[in-house]
Amino acid sequence: MPQRMAQVPASQPIKEFVGSGPFVFQVADWVSGVRSVYTKFDRYVPRQEAPSNTSGGKSVNFERVEWVIQPDPGTGASALMNGEVDWVDQPLFDHLPMLARNTGVKLDDADPFGLIGGLFMNHTQPPFNNKKLRQALLHAVDQRDFIAAVLGEQQRYGKIPVGYFTVGSPFASDAGMAALTGPRDIARARRLVAESGYAGEPVLLMSPSDQPQMHAMAAICDSMFKKLGINVQLTSTDWGTLLTRRSVTKPASEGGWNAFNTRIAGLGGADPTSVQLRANGAKAWFGWPDIPELERLREEWFRAPTLAEQQRICREMQLAAFEGVPYIPLGQWTQPTAHRSDLTGFVKSSTHVFWGVRRA
Repeated sequence: MPQRMAQVPASQPIKEFVGSGPFVFQVADWVSGVRSVYTKFDRYVPRQEAPSNTSGGKSVNFERVEWVIQPDPGTGASALMNGEVDWVDQPLFDHLPMLARNTGVKLDDADPFGLIGGLFMNHTQPPFNNKKLRQALLHAVDQRDFIAAVLGEQQRYGKIPVGYFTVGSPFASDAGMAALTGPRDIARARRLVAESGYAGEPVLLMSPSDQPQMHAMAAICDSMFKKLGINVQLTSTDWGTLLTRRSVTKPASEGGWNAFNTRIAGLGGADPTSVQLRANGAKAWFGWPDIPELERLREEWFRAPTLAEQQRICREMQLAAFEGVPYIPLGQWTQPTAHRSDLTGFVKSSTHVFWGVRRA
């Protein structure tokens, strides 16, 4: 994007829409939180090659794409089965059996990398500026609980345990994983919380009520905090409000926050340079962890001459992450997408894209 737009503070909306892709964003048709409309850019010339994730040939086969926001997953699933919409990007796992039985609907694993749940904490404000408190949580987190909350009966889509690198990626390892795979011990975690010096400070936990998977994880975190004697205040909001609030560095009483749940794209989680694993303080991702050893190892990884050396560094990075706890991974899962059975050409990608899709 142009520099003037890139320099807009994260707390302010971007008011210009300038791109260089195969679609034109129709600002006049945009209703925030309701609908976005894209039309084919007739002056865009795609590469004469197959698409590959977000690169390659971006051939558009529809003159107009309407992205409709439907807060109720059940309504969206019904609309798909009735042919009122063509694609539901992330159906509820509880709806998958019903959708699979409908001959007009097809389920696809469009994202081969999946998603990783995470608990992100504000390192700049009490109480999670205390490393001992963050470490205490590791003894209480049970990834099975989070996967069960997200997937329900569709457990076959889940993968646990997961550390700081995506399961199945070249950099995943068992380094330090005992922190998450050892016996879960609430009593010990509660004792460590007390020993950390936690003094009962309120913890504002943001929960996006319009994002079912994150909302489910927040409910488990809320219960876990209460078991540990942490004075948690679960605050439900919509996803857009959470995105705005998470950029606020002030105390929760002044519009800031202490913790929230989100998902990391599995493709990003496979990358040791991903933004969520940055630990360079004020320049880091939301939560702003300051862990010099993680940053040192990141720079070392860039200079590593072989894959074996990169993997060694990533093992050390994971150990450093379990020591400093920039965030806590909560489990990994594959997210199927659902679309009308006469659509084809979906591009395998961690982000759903509209090019390549066509009607058979």
